[in-house]
Amino acid sequence: MDTGRLRVPAGAVDWAIAVGVAALSLGGGLSGQHPDGGREVLGAVLLAAAGLALLARRRAPLVVLAVTALCTVGYEAAGFTVLSVPYLVAVYGAVRAGHRALTVAVSVALLVVLQVTALVFRDGPAREAFSAARDVLEIAWLIAAFAAGEALRQAERRAEEAERTREETARRRADEERLHIARELHDSLTHQISVIKVQSEVAVHMARRRGEEVPETLLAIQAAGREATRELRATLEALRDDDTAPPRGLDDIPELVERARSMDLDATLTVEGQRHSVPAAVGRTAYRIVQEALTNTARHAAATTATVRIAYGPDRLSVQVDDDGKAMPGDTPAPGLGLLGMRERVTALGGRLRAEPRPDHGFTVRAELPVERAS
Repeated sequence: MDTGRLRVPAGAVDWAIAVGVAALSLGGGLSGQHPDGGREVLGAVLLAAAGLALLARRRAPLVVLAVTALCTVGYEAAGFTVLSVPYLVAVYGAVRAGHRALTVAVSVALLVVLQVTALVFRDGPAREAFSAARDVLEIAWLIAAFAAGEALRQAERRAEEAERTREETARRRADEERLHIARELHDSLTHQISVIKVQSEVAVHMARRRGEEVPETLLAIQAAGREATRELRATLEALRDDDTAPPRGLDDIPELVERARSMDLDATLTVEGQRHSVPAAVGRTAYRIVQEALTNTARHAAATTATVRIAYGPDRLSVQVDDDGKAMPGDTPAPGLGLLGMRERVTALGGRLRAEPRPDHGFTVRAELPVERAS
C-alpha cells in the first residue's frame, strides 16, 4: 500500500481550478480596456461566472461548455477583451469526456457569434472588430485545448484497456491452471478408479451367477468404486466451473435457445424420451455443450437455423446441436478452447463427443453422457 503519496481530493482540485480561472479572467478583464458603470459590473459577473462554472466540468461537461460559451458572448458584448480561459478549460473537459463532435460544433458556432458580436457592439472598422474578436478566443488556443483533452482521453482509454487486459490474462491463466489440474486428476485417478470399479462389478456378477454369497467386503468395494467415480467427476466439474456463476443445468437450456433467437438465429429445442433426474454434473455438461455450440453457430458458422435435441435414455443422456452453416463435408474443425472444453467435460463423465461437419452442409455436435443409476 502506497502511504507516502498524498492524494488531493478531486473536489478540492475542481475548486482550485474554478477559483483560479475565475480570478485570472477577472484580473485579465479588469486590467485591460473595459467599459465603466453597469456594463463593467455585468462583464465582471460574467467573467467570474464562467470560471466558477468549471466546478461542474466533471459531472456535466456539455452544460459547462454551453455556460462558458454564453458567458464569453456576454462579456464580449459588454466590452471586455480577454482570452476566454474558462471556455478553453471547458473544451478540454468536454473532449476528455468523449464529446468531440459536439465540442467542435459549439466552438465553430461560438467563433461566428463572437465575430458578429464584435461587429455589432464595437466601434471602428470591421478589421479591428474581427481582430478584437479573434483576441478573445484565439483559434490556436482552441485547437491546443482540444488536442490536450483528446490526448488525455486516449491515454485514459489505453490505461483502462491495459487494466482490463491484465484482468483477462489473470483470469485466463487461472482457468488454464484449473484445466491443467483437471487433466492431471483425470489422467492419474480416473483410470485406476475405473479399473477397481469394473473388477468389483465383474466379481460381484460372477459370484451371483455361480450362486455364491457375495462377501460384504466385495460389496463395499463395489459401492466405494461407484461413489469414488461420482465424487471424482463432481470434483472435475468444480475445477472447470467458475464459482461466481450459479450452477446451470438442463432446465436452463430453453433460455439458451431463446438467447440464440435474439441473435437472428432460428433456433428450436426438441426433448425426446421420458424425462428423469440426472446427476448435476451431467446437467451442467449438457448445458455447457449447448451453450458453446450455439455460441459458435451464431458467431462463426454463418448459419440461419439451429436445432437442439435432448434425448433421455434409460442409462444415458444424448445432446445434439445441428446448424445449417457454411461447414462442408471434409472440413476439419478448427481447434479451439471451446471444443477442447466440451471434449474434456464429456470425457471426464465417461461419455463420447462427436463434433464434425454434416453430410450436406453445416455442423453437428453430439454428446452421449452416461447416467448412472443407484442399484
